[in-house]
Amino acid sequence: MRAGYTAFAGARCIASGGLEEVALKVKAWVDGGEVAPVVIYEDASGHPVHPDLRGTREDVLRGLAERRARGAGEEADEPRRSGPGRPKLGVVSREVSLLPRHWEWLNAQPSGASAALRGLVEAAMREARGRERARRSEEAADRFMLAVAGDLPGFEEASRAFYARDTSRFERLTQSWPADIRKHVRRLVDIVIRDEAEVTRATP
Repeated sequence: MRAGYTAFAGARCIASGGLEEVALKVKAWVDGGEVAPVVIYEDASGHPVHPDLRGTREDVLRGLAERRARGAGEEADEPRRSGPGRPKLGVVSREVSLLPRHWEWLNAQPSGASAALRGLVEAAMREARGRERARRSEEAADRFMLAVAGDLPGFEEASRAFYARDTSRFERLTQSWPADIRKHVRRLVDIVIRDEAEVTRATP
């Protein structure tokens, strides 16, 4: 999925979309003589990003491409765990110690013990990934809200309502916030609620 970014000039959202699109809109804003400071936020993390906006549009795009290439190179250079004789593909045999009732249940599965065990592991992995995604989206919403709305009236109460997942109270407390901030914060909170709901549905 394409990463999303949002640029704010004070309380006003001036761009939203992919990083290239947002960076060029911010450059046009700055080059047009606007004096309000602009911050670009990564939606997935809530962290600010600082692309180099100097030069021409082509210079900006070239810098972003180089930045992306460096990031890809760093990921490729990360050491990968491996061991002697470890196969790259296929099923690996290992000894598993279980209680008798566990073996009884596994052996009673129509797909067989091995397939049933693999299915349980895959389900646990999906649930773990879902919980991690929900945790990250919660952190992103909290980080952005603190950065942009930390000085707004009702922030502390709204933050508590967010962590309590009291949606109606949260919406009431954020109603007086500037429209663009309110809209983006609520969108991030909706993502948190969606991610947590997916974890709940995936949990047996």
